Amino acid sequence: MEMELLGMNFTCAFRSLSEGQIPQKDCILPLISKLLGYCIVAASTTVKVPQILKILKHRSVRGLSMVGFELEVIGYTIALAYCLHKGLPFSAYGELAFLLVQAIILVAIIYYYSQPVKMTTWARALLYCAIAPTVLVGQIEPMLFEALYASQHAIFFFARVPQIWENFKNKSTGELSFMTCFMNFGGSMVRVFTSIQEKAPSSVVLGSVIGILTNGTILSQIVFYQKPQAKKDKKTE
Repeated sequence: MEMELLGMNFTCAFRSLSEGQIPQKDCILPLISKLLGYCIVAASTTVKVPQILKILKHRSVRGLSMVGFELEVIGYTIALAYCLHKGLPFSAYGELAFLLVQAIILVAIIYYYSQPVKMTTWARALLYCAIAPTVLVGQIEPMLFEALYASQHAIFFFARVPQIWENFKNKSTGELSFMTCFMNFGGSMVRVFTSIQEKAPSSVVLGSVIGILTNGTILSQIVFYQKPQAKKDKKTE
């Protein structure tokens, strides 16, 4: 009897356990990959909420790179469109949909607290609104689509570089949320495993590896630059 739920086949695992045996690697790894994939999708629904709440609480976007967050929106849009176009299982990319929505909300909040917003910024926003729907539905030339996806790794990389440089220049991470950065880092690590198990294209795996490196760098900056502040607070007390 087949036992399947949300694309996860439990038959092999339950059969082995009922016979008092430990499930084989080929049996358990795909199941773990699916479970982790859905866990990432579930966690992604709130991954940027800590960052949004921190900005709203302090009513400040101090130390945040506007261009970096804008590039992140573009990167999520291209990555989501590509995964939809390739017909990958939802557990392999589902978090991208939630991350894109939250990233757009985050950029809107950054605009709000960065008044007055320059005309060039509004022009970038309008251009994105005009092009994004076409990309998401895949109504572009296949070769151009592949080129866009190839570029999204560079987009995500350069989305993090301005923020990394901003942190280094200010010797502070400003209003960056530790929890959001930690979840981004952890999600990238898990996604490498699930992408390999789901037999996703190597370019998808590469994107997760870049995420580990860049998110790990920002996370280490948050830890490093907050230590002096903690010592200063103790002296004040």
